[in-house]
Amino acid sequence: MKSAPLRRGVSAVAIVAAMILASCESGPSKAELEAQRLAAELAARQPPPISLNQGVAEAASIYVAFLREARTIQPGGFPDAESIQAAIRKGASYDAEQLSRGLIAYGAIIAMQSPEFVAGVRQYAIDPAQRQQIVAQIVADPAYAATLPGADAAAGLIASTIGKDSVAMRAIAEGIEQDAYTIQGRSDPRRRWATTPIANREVRLEGAKHLSEVNMLPSAEESAQLFAAGNSGTGLALEPSRKGPPYTPAVVRSLAIAALGALGAGGDEARVNTEALTHEPNSEFCLNMSKLMLFQCLAASRPSYEDIFCLGRHVTRDLATCTTEATQITTIIVGDPQETGAPARTPVATATPAQTAAPAATPAVVTTQSLNTGPTTR
Repeated sequence: MKSAPLRRGVSAVAIVAAMILASCESGPSKAELEAQRLAAELAARQPPPISLNQGVAEAASIYVAFLREARTIQPGGFPDAESIQAAIRKGASYDAEQLSRGLIAYGAIIAMQSPEFVAGVRQYAIDPAQRQQIVAQIVADPAYAATLPGADAAAGLIASTIGKDSVAMRAIAEGIEQDAYTIQGRSDPRRRWATTPIANREVRLEGAKHLSEVNMLPSAEESAQLFAAGNSGTGLALEPSRKGPPYTPAVVRSLAIAALGALGAGGDEARVNTEALTHEPNSEFCLNMSKLMLFQCLAASRPSYEDIFCLGRHVTRDLATCTTEATQITTIIVGDPQETGAPARTPVATATPAQTAAPAATPAVVTTQSLNTGPTTR
């Protein structure tokens, strides 16, 4: 008699199981399908993640590491002739093309620290078709990146940050150049060795040329920090600054690389594009001319005090000049023409030959002044 209830219980369990299986076979509900559709649509409208490849960080690390080392050059007061040669070796140890490329790459990472610029660019990355169009325009014409929202904020960061390097190098240059004159004074105890002709002049010149040809290697630690800063938009602790157009070609290219990164188009797959954008002929020319002037200066220099001048003018000052010209455009402001009326008529006088005085004696030109040539004399 107990088997009948047991059979009824088993039947009920079977019915419930059948209902569950039936519900599973029927698939998700309309509400679930709608939720899945909305989730997929939302995911499709999210821009790709920011991506800036390792090559940009490595190039930037070369510039950062060299400028940090160059800023340790002693600003005058050299105790002996060897300290001058050591400073020349330190300042000459760069390849012009690599340093120029590094400056632009560093500028791109600086631009990525601007939330305004990154957000302004990323709004165009939501729609895939529009994103591809913007990427193509930047690759074809890097100046297009300078028209994107927030470009003035990013350009301001680039100019102010690299500008600090320029100011520091110019201050060192002024101290060194002044020391080239101070050390010649009769009261300066260094005068004896400073005015003595340098031994092995050709060897030191060839050494400077060799150091200029050595390939500069990126710092692994510096590269990792810059890579993280470029892809996260944080880590450099920069003070906000704003700079409107026009921009130099180097700043334009830094903005273009940063814009590609913000669009998610600056990763390893786009390394060809980012590397091409780091090449800028004006910046490279300035640094190459600086090296040429340094070699000519060292070739003409005889005593140590003239080497001091070569160091100040064609290492430290030229570095300041080239970094400034890479980020700043010099603007000449001309006032409105003023109405002054017709000039008064001047009576014509009969010319009489003027008595020619004997030429005044001029002091001998210090040899150091003859070495005063270079890209600019700022």
